[in-house]
Formats: sequence, C-alpha cells, structure tokens
Amino acid sequence: MAANTGTYLIRGASILGGEATDLLIRDGLIAETGTGLAADDRATGATVIDAAGLVALPGMVDVHTHLREPGREDAETVETGTRAAALGGYTAVHAMANSTPVADTAGVVEQVYTLGQTAGWVDVRPVGAVTVGLAGEQLAELGAMADSRARVRMFSDDGICVHDPVLMRRALEYVKAFDGVVAQHAQEPRLTAGAQMNEGEVSAVLGLAGWPAVAEESIIARDVLLARHVGSRLHVCHVSTAGSVEIIRWAKERGINVTAEVTPHHLLLTDDLVRSYDPVYKVNPPLRTDADVQALRAGLADGTIDVVGTDHAPHPSEHKECEWAQAAMGMTGLETALSVVQHTMIETGLITWADFARVTSTAAAAIGRLEDQGRPLEAGEPANITLVDPAARWTVEPAKMATMGRNSPFKGMELPGKVVATFFKGHPTVLNGELNTPYPYGLATTAGAA
Repeated sequence: MAANTGTYLIRGASILGGEATDLLIRDGLIAETGTGLAADDRATGATVIDAAGLVALPGMVDVHTHLREPGREDAETVETGTRAAALGGYTAVHAMANSTPVADTAGVVEQVYTLGQTAGWVDVRPVGAVTVGLAGEQLAELGAMADSRARVRMFSDDGICVHDPVLMRRALEYVKAFDGVVAQHAQEPRLTAGAQMNEGEVSAVLGLAGWPAVAEESIIARDVLLARHVGSRLHVCHVSTAGSVEIIRWAKERGINVTAEVTPHHLLLTDDLVRSYDPVYKVNPPLRTDADVQALRAGLADGTIDVVGTDHAPHPSEHKECEWAQAAMGMTGLETALSVVQHTMIETGLITWADFARVTSTAAAAIGRLEDQGRPLEAGEPANITLVDPAARWTVEPAKMATMGRNSPFKGMELPGKVVATFFKGHPTVLNGELNTPYPYGLATTAGAA
C-alpha cells in the first residue's frame, strides 16, 4: 500500500504526444483521466498543475545506472544519483553492481535497496553481480539476491565481461529459476588489452591503441547462441557498433530471448571528438563512427534495440582531469538522457513520443520485471509520471547538475526538452523543473515500503 501523498490534478497534458487530457492523481494512483476534470467535484481540493503544452509520459526507467555507493561516495551517492534521476524524469533506476564492496551478496543489494528508500527520489533496484567480486571465476549468490528484500532480477558484471563461456552458460541457466536476466558487458578482453579508443581511422591518426568492433560483436554472437541453447533471457549492455545491431537483429528474427540497450552518448557522439584528447570523451565501450551512430539510431527506431540505458558513470574530477591514458572511462547521463533522445530520435523523425515511452520506460520496466513502472497513463494505474516541455531549450552546465559527477560530454551543448515535473508513486519529486520533496516512505505501511 502506498503512502497517502495527496491529490493532484494535472490539467491539459498531452499523453504520449496526443490530445490534451486531465489526469487526477489520488493516493498514489491515477484516479481518473479525461477532459474538464477541473470542474468535477471529485477534483475538489486537488493541487492543480497546469500542463498545457506539456507531454505526459510514464516515469522513465533506467536499466543501467552507476550510483557508486557503497564505497565510492567520492564519486556519487544513492542520494545524489537519485536526485539527478528524478530531475531527469526517472522514477526507477537499476543500480549496477560494481560498488565497493561489490553487490554480490544479499546483504549488499539490500543495503543499496534500503539506501534508495531512505533517499525516496526514485525506485532503486540493485543489479546483482554475476560472479563473486566481478572476478569471473565463480557465480555469486544469485538465488539469495533474488530472494532478498531487494528482489534482484537483473545480474551483471558490468565494467567487466563474463568472458568464460562455461560460466556464462551456468549464469543463464541459473537465473531461469526466478525469471532473471543476465546483462552482459560485451567486451572480449584479449582483443581490447590496452585499448584507448575505437579502432579506426582516428585511432590510427592519433596513435592510440584501437578497440575493435569485433571485440563487442564476438561476445554478443556467442551469448545469443548460449541464450538460445539454454532457453534463458539475455540483455546486452550499451551496444555500440553497427555489427552488434545486425547480430541482435538476427537473433530476434530467430526467436532468441535477447534484449539490448543503447546509451544516449552513443546515439550522438563519434570518435572524431577524441581528436581533442579531452578525457570527458573516454568511455567504455568507446565512441564509434558516424556509421555506427546511424545504425544504432535505426536499430532503436525499429525495435532491434529495446531501450535507452544511460550508463550514468560519475567520476571525481581528478579521475577525468588528467592525461588521456590515465583517465577513467565513463560519462554522466541521467539529467541529459531525455533531451539527447529527443534531439537524436524525435526531432529527426525516427520515433514518436509514444515510441519514446517504450524505449525509456515500458520496455525497461519489463526487462527488470518492475511491475509498477512503465505502466499506461490510465485510471487505476500507479502514478509514476513525467511531464516534459518539448519546446524548451537549455544549455548543459554540469556544475549546476544534481549529480556529483561533472564528466558530461554534452557540456555547453544546447539541447531540447526539459522535465517540468516528475511524479513518483503519486508524489511530485520534481515541480517546475526543480527538486520538490522525496516520496514519504515513512507514511507507508511496511508492505508498501517493501
């Protein structure tokens, strides 16, 4: 049962880009939708939000977030990362396992889950490690994490590839028992030893060790075959090459149960930016070519790639403001994802706002098995809602962001679209584009908080 978070009337929002509609929110649910609800006695006493010109979307869900806590609080905390998520329009994030200690036990995932509830800005769902300590030698406590209070359903050694095919097969077999999914960081380590950027024309000119596309593609090809062999669910993290898109398309055409994500930065940026030697552009997998960017956009538009995952990876400034070879890999993304996707996919005519809801919410919730997220904006459904001003323009200023990470590759860019409000469980965590208050978990019953 949800906390009683008040009554709100969202007036005149365009649901998924359609006709202007009123949404009445009460006790954490969408109580009613329609027109003229402002004059209805059932809306009496509601806080009215004028949403004329705004697009209403299901709260966004990120399948790939690095919150760093526990252990790396110098880079990000659950509190700061989820504040950033709420401002970015998210109502749920999956927190990756490469914390310190690694989230490879029930105790650690429950700690992350509890930190998420204490913060109250979004639903934090921990991702469990596939192997103990991300070492790739033995399976972690997958069943215990699945049975824990955190109810883990996604497992990943993200940052490191599960490169042993026998271990990968065992993981895929194991998660079938509780309808889990293994999310693979596709990177053949022997093909990328010492790699600094995408292998291609630019790496040759700069003299930097290249990161070949085949290092990603070969692992994806192997794993989709393993998933078919054992009849399990596979998710491919941060797809970055045209060849990877083709392999995933081939697998889906044959009924293999594979899903895939693309990051906002891989939808927009290319390896040509590395000519600046600015470490903000150093990321794993690396920025690729324009041909890869176009293939990724097409794959997201036609459903080959299921979701946009931010791979939000904040770092302390000293880990980025250094020589290229020594710099950490990763970029922030929670507060810019919506705008980048609008810029690259909606404004180019590749997808609609309804498609946007699918690739940023509905499909992501399905992959993570989040029953209360990604739901239709209809009466009786949980009120996880994002209101967006699609006509707004803004300039990215990392220093003003909620995340502790300042390593945004979009610094100084003017982007479209701005989150005006985020409702999490019927409570406005963001209003007028600014943080409001977190969801009051303390008012919920024990069952509602679980």
